[in-house]
Parts: sequence; C-alpha cells; structure tokens
Amino acid sequence: MGPLRIWRGDAELDAGPRQQRCLLALLLTREGLPITMGDLIDLVWGPESPTSAVNVIHKYIGMLRRLLEPDLALRSAGSYLLRHGNGYRFTAGPETLDLVAFRHAVARAKSHLGQDRPEEALGQYVEALRCCHGSTADGLADSSPAVATFARIDSEFFDAAVAAAEIALRVGRPAQILAPLKLAADLGRLSEPVHASLVTALSAAGHQAEALATYRRIRERLAEELGIDPGSDLQEAQRRALTPVALTPVALTPVALTPVALTAAGPRPAPELPLDSATEAVPAPLVRPAQLPPDLSLFVGRTAELALLGDLVAARRDERRSGPLVVAIDGMGGVGKSTVAVHFAHLVADQFTDGQLYLDLRGHLGEEASVPVADALRSLLYALGVRGSDVPDTFDALIGVYRSLTVAKRILVLLDNVRDPSHVRPLLPNSPDCLVLVTSRHPQLGLAVFDGARLVSAGLPDLPQARELIERRLAVLKGRAFDSGADAALLDEIIELCGRLPLAMAILAARLAARPRLSLDTVAAELRDGANLLEAFSGGHGLNDPRTAFSWSYRHLSPGTARLFRLLSVAPSPGVTADACVSLAGQDREATRAQLKELTEAALVAEQGNGRYASHVLIKAYAEELFQATESPEQRREAVSRLLDFYLQSSSNAQTVLEPGRVRAVPPPRPGVEPTRPATYAEAIDWFANEREALKESVRLAVDIGYGIVPWQLAITMQQYLNWAGYYQDWEDVMRTALHGAREQGDTVGEAHVRRSLSGARYSLGAHDEALGLLAGSLETYQQLGMRREQALVHTNYHRIYGALGRHERALAHSNEALCLHRALGDRRAEVANLMGNSRSLAGLGRLEESAFAMEQALEVVQKSRTGLEEGEIRIAIAYNLAGIGHTQQAVRQLELSAGRSRELGSLPNEFDALRQLMDLLIMMGDATGARRVFHRARAVLEALRDDAGPSL
Repeated sequence: MGPLRIWRGDAELDAGPRQQRCLLALLLTREGLPITMGDLIDLVWGPESPTSAVNVIHKYIGMLRRLLEPDLALRSAGSYLLRHGNGYRFTAGPETLDLVAFRHAVARAKSHLGQDRPEEALGQYVEALRCCHGSTADGLADSSPAVATFARIDSEFFDAAVAAAEIALRVGRPAQILAPLKLAADLGRLSEPVHASLVTALSAAGHQAEALATYRRIRERLAEELGIDPGSDLQEAQRRALTPVALTPVALTPVALTPVALTAAGPRPAPELPLDSATEAVPAPLVRPAQLPPDLSLFVGRTAELALLGDLVAARRDERRSGPLVVAIDGMGGVGKSTVAVHFAHLVADQFTDGQLYLDLRGHLGEEASVPVADALRSLLYALGVRGSDVPDTFDALIGVYRSLTVAKRILVLLDNVRDPSHVRPLLPNSPDCLVLVTSRHPQLGLAVFDGARLVSAGLPDLPQARELIERRLAVLKGRAFDSGADAALLDEIIELCGRLPLAMAILAARLAARPRLSLDTVAAELRDGANLLEAFSGGHGLNDPRTAFSWSYRHLSPGTARLFRLLSVAPSPGVTADACVSLAGQDREATRAQLKELTEAALVAEQGNGRYASHVLIKAYAEELFQATESPEQRREAVSRLLDFYLQSSSNAQTVLEPGRVRAVPPPRPGVEPTRPATYAEAIDWFANEREALKESVRLAVDIGYGIVPWQLAITMQQYLNWAGYYQDWEDVMRTALHGAREQGDTVGEAHVRRSLSGARYSLGAHDEALGLLAGSLETYQQLGMRREQALVHTNYHRIYGALGRHERALAHSNEALCLHRALGDRRAEVANLMGNSRSLAGLGRLEESAFAMEQALEVVQKSRTGLEEGEIRIAIAYNLAGIGHTQQAVRQLELSAGRSRELGSLPNEFDALRQLMDLLIMMGDATGARRVFHRARAVLEALRDDAGPSL
C-alpha cells in the first residue's frame, strides 16, 4: 500500500527490476489466492505480451524466491511463492503483508461498530489506515488491468478513510483522522466523498480556513478536469465549514422499531384497512421485518471470512446483475457458519432498508425433517405483511407474490441450514439490491453454477483466533484472568485437542464456567486420554453437543456409506486416498468413490487438495464410537488388517520400482486388498511423498496391535525413499518403532534387518559410532543364519561409514568383501555400487589410476546389463579421476558422454550436473569459448526443468 518495499528481518531488500516488482505486487494483491499464468501475463503486459512471457514469469519467480529465502533448498518452492496449477500464489498473513493487516483491521472495525463500540471501531480504522503510505504499488503498473487492480486497493483505502471520518465526527475526535484523510485526498485527487470528509473533519477540528481552502481546490479541479460542479455531499461539507458547530460525541444507538404485540399463536392480525378499489396489491407490513436472530455477544475472530463477505457486498453495486447477490457459506457441523452469517448480517443490516428476513430451513436434518419450500414461502410472505385470504393456495402463486413484493427492494434474506439449491431458488427475492446469505454443510455448487452464487467456506479458526474465542468466553463466563505462561500453554493444548472446533470450545468454556473448581489441567487431562473424547463435550447440552450435531449427518447416510464412515476411524490421521479406502472397505472402486462423495457432501469427510480424505478429530472420534459399537471384534481386526496390508503391498510395489534389482518378498495381498502399483520412478517417488505420514502412522499402528512381521517389513520398504528424500529423522523414528515391534515379537531376523536400516539413519544424522555398533549386531545375526546377501549389504554399509570417517583402508576392505559376495550372488546392480565404492576409497588413498580402472569396470558392467541407470554418474566420477591425474581431454570426453546418456534417460538433473562440471573443467583449461557454449546448454536444461528453484549458475 504505497511503493513496493520488502524487508527480511531489519534489512530492506532490492526487489529487482520494475517488471519483476510489478509481478510480485500483483501476486500480493490476491492475498494468498492464485493467479493463473494467462492472467499474470495479461496483468503484467496487457494485450501486447511478448512470446517469451511465460519464461520471463518463471525467471522472475525464481529470482523472487531466492531473494525472499536465500537459503532455500535445491528445487524447493519455499514458504511464500508457491506454484498452484498453471499459476502462482503468494502466502502472507497480517504479520507479513500490509494489505492483509489493513483488511483485518477494517474487518475488526466493522465488527466493533456492529456491536455498538464506536471507540474501538475508530481505533481499528486508524490502525488500518496507518498501513497506507501512497498509491498501491506506486509506479509499477504498465497495463490497464494492472492499473485497475491497484486502483481497487486504493479505493478500499478511500472507503476506510471515509468510514473512519464518520465515526471520528460522531465520537468528537476529528483530529485523529486528519492525517490519513489528507493522504487519501492527495491520492484520490477527484474523489468527492474523500474531500467532503476531509473538509468536514478539518472544520470540526477547528481548521476552518484550511477546510475552505480544501473545498476551493477540489471545486477548481473538478471544473478544470471534469467540467462539473461539486456534488451535494461536498456542498454540504462547505456549508458546515462556513457555519461550524462544536461537535459532541454521539452514541451509535440502533433505531428502535415500533413494538408489535404478540400472542401465543404469533403476531396479532393486522386491522382491516380500506383499500382503493383499483388496488390489487397485498397490504404493506405493519413494520419493516427485522427477523435476524440476536448477534452473539461473545463473537470474536473470523476476520478473513468477514472481510471477504464485506468485499462481496461492497462490490455488488459494480456488478450488472438482474437478481440478488447470493452468498453461500458452507462448513462442517459445529464450525460456526450460522454464527458467522448472523454476525455479518447484523454488520450490514442497515444497508438493507426494507428489512431483514430469516428462516432456519433445517436441511441438515434430512429431507423429511427440513422445512418444505411452500411453508418457507408462507413464512416469508407473513413477515412481509401478507395475511389471510391474500396468501395464495398454489406453489407457483406463492412464488409470484413473493417476487412481486420484493421487486426494487433492499432486503437481506438469511436462509440457515439449507438442504440443496432447490431449497433456495424459490426463496430468492426479485431485486439486484437484495442480499441472500445461505448456510449449508456442503458447498452449494448448483447455486454457484446456475444462480451465480459466491461460495465462502467457513473453516476451522487458526490458533490465535481460537485462543481469542476461548479466552474471551472464559473471561466473561468465569471471570478469570489468564496467566500468560502456564494458562496460555494449557489453553493452546486444549484448543488443539478440541480440533479448534468452535462448538467444542464453547461447550468447554461453559463447563468451566458452571464448575468453578474444574481446572484447566483436569480438562486437558480428560481430553488427552482420548478414550471417550466426545464425553468431554456432552452431558446436558442437548442439541448443542458435537455428537448430536454429527449424528444429524450420519443418520441420513446409506448403509454402505455409513459402514465406510465407521471404518475410516482407523485410517491414519493425515487422511487416506480413495485407493486406500477401497482396500479398507474390501469393495470395488466405483462403490467406494460414490460413498466418499456422499460423505463429503454430508461434511463428515473433507476432500483435501492432495487427493486425500480426512475427518475432523472430533468427527473421527464419533466414527470410532460407532465403529466399536457396530462392528464385531473380528470385523474390526479384518478392516485394520486390510488397511495395513494395502500400505505394505503398495509400499513394496513402489520400492521395487525404485530398486528393481533388490526385491524383498512380502506375503501376497489379503482378500479385498487392491494395492497401488506405481509404473515409473516418478510415480513411485510421488506415491511415497504423498503417503509418508500415513506410512509412519501405519507402522505405529501395526506395532500397537502386534501385527506379526508387518511393522518391520513396512518400515524396510520405506527406507530407500526416506534416504533419497533426506527424511533422516523420519527414517530413524520409523526404524525405532519397528525395532520395538520386532523385539516384542521375538523376531530375530526382523530385528537384524531393522538394526541395519537404523544404522543407515544414524549415519546420515552424523552418529557414526552408533551406526557402526548397530551394524555389528546385524552382521553377527546374518553370519549365524548364513544370509549372504544381507552380509554383503552390511559390508557395503561399513564401507560408506568408514569412507565418511576418512578411514579408507577399512572402507576398501569392506567394499571388497561386499563385492565378492555380490559377484557370487550374481547381483550386477550391487556389483556396480561396490566397484564405485572401491573407486572412491582408492581415490581417497591417492591411488587415482586404480580408482579410474574400478570405475571403468563399473561402466563395463552397466553397459553389459543395458540398464544405463548409473552410467551418467559413473562417467562423472571417471572424469573426476582423469582430471585429477592430468588427463583433462579424456575427462572432457567422459563428461560429454555423461550429459548425452543422461539426456537419453530423461534425467535432466544429472545432465545439468555433468554440464556444470564440464563448464568448470573447460574454464580451468582456459577454453572460455567452449565454457560459454556449455553454459548456454546448461541454462537450456535448467529452463526445461521449469522449476526456478534449481541450482544457481
């Protein structure tokens, strides 16, 4: 909000060339939402974009990533600039980006104003206005779309300044708002509302001469540039400046409506009024309807949702619509979507001068229990004053009268707990000046597609907002002051144990208020136990407890879907894929996908962005209760066994793709298990990356239930990926869990396998002595059992550790032991690895010619096996040795062959590595022309990777 400036810590950074800064500014305006590549190009260049626009965008993104996070790992997206589909987004919070801080403060101001707290509202507006230091992204926009994008944010600043000025005048503190108003007037040179507010505020603050001078300047500017006179607001501001009146604070008191006498059956009938014989219209209501439920006095947070809703309502005037603005808020049971809708409705109610209507359609209770649409229409007509014989009998006539009554009206309609679009459409008013707020447990996609509804999801609050919610409730209900140390830590733990579900936190706060001697420690202990998690939120709460809220959705599931919901209680906490659900349920894929869709629509399961399905912690606890109560012990064990077998079989399949020459036999799949079968190296890596957390939890689950050899077998299938991806701590944790399971089962062979793998993890974490000790125990077991392949693997591990310690003689001895065993076993792939190990040890001993010969032997084995898998890497090592003994031309030849072979195999990273080392070698040889030519080849490879977080040239 002003010239684009960036700080990392206390150091201000140079954001690079102007176009790069414009790109960053455009991403920042979206506040975390993605912009597609096509839209980015249009915003940066407009219709005259260059053919290289995509590459330029990628280049800028890479430069910005390295600017923001200079220590970013190779090919990592980092924390801020993230790839999203074919575009990018910038993640930022109020502590990172001024625009987010501005919008959050404005939302808080509106919330305070809606609760009749003008002083607090003014304070928040002043805080928001401090975020602006000039025109948005000053001087960066070249295209019309970019200019419009930045201008919209300037308009937000102007609106906030005008709103703040109005409050400042009412509470008698106009001087407090003068500085931001003057800035707004400078930026909005022709904005009449801003200048009218400034003239009024200056006059009220005692600066009458300056106020009149300001008026003269804007009047002259309007005449010169637009050829118009000041509007009524500006003229009124001038009149006040000419006759200033001392301001006194004015309380913002809601206007009271004329009370309506109520009987047990509802409002008393309207008196008979004489009607003109030519008038066919129904009678007007006695009062303007104001049916909104009371706002929650303890409402806190939800700043992002309120800001988004506020933006939608503010923008409705700029849209060419013939119907009302429809906003559908969705969220799981207990998340507080109705509370958000009611609170926001109160904030904007005064904009809808013809009244506010409210209906709870009870759609979450199922079709039979929900309010019929015809009954809903009658209720709305009654609220609008239609009585007796004027209420039509037929459905179509009801709709017709409702639409007639709402023509050209400004009405807010809140439809709570709708079932589906058919529950909503007949209730939409007939005016573009109306607002319809809809709440539902699942996204109303039909309303979005066919009625232009805007969809807003009410998710779980973040930790700070959740903390504010529960602290405020406890402070008000229990009158307790909180210690910023111990109490804060306990509250945070309780919040996370509640899954940050607002309903659950509200119930806990009420329990604490009702039982003064109940401590936070006791509550936390109950929740930690987890055996009866939902019991902490029940006990006399009736319809308001989570178990009941979830049951409304569960009871309407089909039998097969209800069974899958119960089975999902044993799924790993990160969630499961549809493939895993197929095996968990032991059924076909089509039925499983249909059931997952039904669970998603019921808001009992959420489909996550990575293709996984997961439930909220309390919903999962509810599913577990049903699982224990409904399924027999045998059915429960079968379901768990199928799930664990799915992960074992799938992980083994993926490991086989990563290490085709090292296949470890696992038992055949259980009946009903359909494992995933990655076909390529990339698919196997992606599968492991997506399932890493689920696999870790599955190993723990298998150990907990004493599931035979499965824990260590599953753990071993993971080690190649965890090592390759650098998840060394995960590797150690998984192996220690598996080691505990093998010992409990008395499985000597399994313990030896796990100890060897654990040795690799400890070596990777730098604990070399411990790694050597773990290997010794494994080698002894393998020798006793005559397991030659495993002995060879242990010797290979010894070689790597001793090599890292610089003890090359010991390393060479173990590598030769492994080489002999692998040759006897006919394992060509392992033979290559041992020859390469010999080469490294010989090079470490200074025996470079012997080292080169070992590499040539390895290359010969690779070429005979025709896999080509390690050829590029081997040739780079050969080149290193050749260059070391002065054979630079031969080294150049090896690097050229390495790059070519890597390209044939599709390994762009290896090709880039070979070219980079070739460039370095040519520079060392003084061949600048050749080095420059290789540089351009390497740069082309890097661009082909389409990942600007690659290694720097």
